[in-house]
Amino acid sequence: MVLTLATALVVGHSVLSRPIDVVHRSGPGPRVLVVGCVHGNECAALPVVRKLAGMRPLNPDGLAAGTRGNAHGVDLNRTFPSGREPETRAAVALIRRLHPDVTIWFHQPQGLVRAWGRSQAIARRYARLAGMRFGRVEWPAGAATRWQNTALGERSFVVELPPGRLGARGVDRHVRAVLRLTLAAP
Repeated sequence: MVLTLATALVVGHSVLSRPIDVVHRSGPGPRVLVVGCVHGNECAALPVVRKLAGMRPLNPDGLAAGTRGNAHGVDLNRTFPSGREPETRAAVALIRRLHPDVTIWFHQPQGLVRAWGRSQAIARRYARLAGMRFGRVEWPAGAATRWQNTALGERSFVVELPPGRLGARGVDRHVRAVLRLTLAAP
């Protein structure tokens, strides 16, 4: 029997003081961080994340406004690790505290799992598990994935969901892919 404990923690607040929280599930296996909504208008993965852990998005202000940026109009995924935005600071602090074995950053709308360098093998595995295409794509400057892979030596990759909402089957497919990946990730 495997015992899993869940603890909800607020790790920061957005520009408009909305909470940014994380649900920590402890148990055997690697530490996997799943981020479901970096850009407020790219949040189709929220049902996946909610099914996995029930957490709020990293960019709650952008989600509420339906915009890519936060309430200051800043693209949070171009400000790592030294961004001044409270959402970026919260994510950086969480990643530094957690030291995840793997981080999955959900985005939209390319319909592609993408990675570069040392993260390619695990990203390819995720793509197979989720039934998606894989692309070897270098990370843009300031992206969380670039910072994690180069400065921290961690593995992280992007899952670009297709445009629109995920149906129930798609949500289940990605939940299964994340769970199966956590069983195999070293």
